[in-house]
Formats: sequence, C-alpha cells, structure tokens
Amino acid sequence: MKASSKRSNKLQGTVTCPGDKSISQRSVIIGSLLDEDIQISGFLFAEDPLSTIGALRNLGHEIEIDDDVVLVKNSRKNISDQKVSCNLGNSGTGFRLISGLIAGQEINAELTGDDSLSKRPMNRIIKPLNEMGAKIESNKGCAPLIFNKSQLVKEFLYEMPIASAQLKSCLLLAAISSNMKLTLHENKVSRDHTERMLKYFGAKITTKKYEGGQDIILDMNNKLEAKDYSVVGDFSSAAFLIVAALITKDSSITIKNVGINETRFTLLEILKKMGSDINIKNRSICCGEEVADIEVSSSALSGISIDEESIPKIIDEIPILSIAASFAEGETSITGAGELRFKESDRLMAIEEGLNKIGV
Repeated sequence: MKASSKRSNKLQGTVTCPGDKSISQRSVIIGSLLDEDIQISGFLFAEDPLSTIGALRNLGHEIEIDDDVVLVKNSRKNISDQKVSCNLGNSGTGFRLISGLIAGQEINAELTGDDSLSKRPMNRIIKPLNEMGAKIESNKGCAPLIFNKSQLVKEFLYEMPIASAQLKSCLLLAAISSNMKLTLHENKVSRDHTERMLKYFGAKITTKKYEGGQDIILDMNNKLEAKDYSVVGDFSSAAFLIVAALITKDSSITIKNVGINETRFTLLEILKKMGSDINIKNRSICCGEEVADIEVSSSALSGISIDEESIPKIIDEIPILSIAASFAEGETSITGAGELRFKESDRLMAIEEGLNKIGV
C-alpha cells in the first residue's frame, strides 16, 4: 500500500475510535468457548481479526458477519475430529492465541502464516504448551506448527520469562479450554485484556499483585456465561491522532470511545510528562474495559527518558511515540525496546529508516 500526506495548518473536530484489534480477536476466540450464541459489536473488520475468524471457522466454529455485528453461533459449532489447517496470515496475536485454544481442545491441526509470520519466534509458546502436555512440532521454533491431539495436565505453574500478553493469553486459553488450574508469575505486568474478558464471561480468575509483578490464578471448573460483547476503541489507533494533534499548531480534537485500560494507558502518562495538553472525559466501563473520550490540543513537547519498565505497556505505540519525540525540544531516550525486532517486521529498523528519510 502507498500513502501520501501533506502539511496541515491545524486539526479540528470529533471522531469515534475504531474497535480494538487485540480485543476483537480475543472476543471471537473466547466467545467460541461458550455454549450459547452471542453477538459482538464494535468488532474491527481488519485483516488480522478476519484471519482469526477464518481459523476458527476451519476448526468447526460457525461465525457469521451481519453488517457491523459478529455472530458466534455456538449452538451450531462442530469441532472437527480430522486434522485441520489454519492460515493466520500476518496475525501473531491470532496465531499464538489459537495455539493455546487448539492445545487445550485436543485438536489435530496445523497452523501456518505468511512469510513474515513464519519467521517470528514461537518457542516461547511451544515450550510451556509442551510442558503442559501438548505435542507440538515446529520448523526450528517457527511456523508451521503441527499439533497432535493430546491431553493436558490438570494443574500447571509457570514463571513468565518475558512480559508478553500473547504468551500469557495463549496459556490462559489452553488452561480454560482443558479445565486446568493455571498459576502464572509475571515479574513485569503485561496487557490484561484476556484476564478482563475471561472475568467478564464468568471465569474464576484472580490477580495477586506484589512489588514489580503479579500472580494470575485461573481455577478449574469454569462455567462461562454467554452474553453479548462490545469491543471498545483501539488505543493504538487513537495514538496516531493524539500525536498528530499535539505536533500540529492550533489543533484541538476529541476522540470518542477510546479504550483506556491501565495496561495500555502509559503512553498518555509519558506524553503528559513531555508537556502535552490531554484531557480524559466521560469515563465508563464497557464489558470489563475502561473507556473514555480523549481531548487533545497542540502542545510544546520536551524530551524525556523512558525506562525499560514502561516498555510492555507501550510496545505497540513506540513507533508513533518516536514521532512525538522528533518534535520535542531536547533528547528522548527509550530503553529496552528490543521486542520490536520480532513483530511483523523489525520495527526498530523501520523507525530508524523512516526518521532518517525525513531528516530526523
């Protein structure tokens, strides 16, 4: 895709934020575990969530799209006894989360993706899933992954080696779909959309926080409650408009229906430290997620230092944060962002190349 832009004198107006990509994918995956039909509104009809729907359909779940609503027809699902193939395209989130679902549901399956996804590291999920009792073969730790039907253990304790919401969610989905008691130790807190959604649907999941981290405990014998779900707006999408308004003179915009989950909120805290004029209005709770309207006005920014502790909570916003830093007075340093090298592309290299091209 080729896009072009031109200088704007100012940004003014009100927009509604599109649905959150990560929450959209989780909503259909967790929604497929229910016994009754549900409707999902606010779903983001982008390539990654649609590839996740496609994979679930291949596994035997009936999912329909009616205008802007997703219908998960659990009353008509038919999980296949035969080996199935699922292509997740470029969706790392879909690939890792559905891996947990497949392992927990004792399905024979092969998961593939495009060339980019096939180069991304999957040992981080293969190792703990195999320790749980799964039988997974891989291409030297990368896709395709072949799942051989197996029964998982009834109780599992795992020390998270990295702060990764995808790894955490993969293991939670394996546990809840196999009726396992799971305890996860997180030394660095990562995004918690999966925990919130499981709790919304009635799962017995608790979090015990301690200095610098937390324990997440998912009990056995969960009876999930079927109810409709509404996806809040994607904070990562809103971040582009927020930064655009901050660095464009005489700008004032309002972005409505933005998810402001505390594990995603760190970018706003960083921007405020840099001197931004940002106000949060009309806070509410939607399906377990915080949501609000964000008012942004153009601001004079100053460079700051961002430490490694903040990285798990801003991992997807670092590229746009680098643009804000480019317009700030003084130097901004970001430490510990190496995980960006293992996304759909090497995002650190892409940031460097992009900024160099525009003279930063």
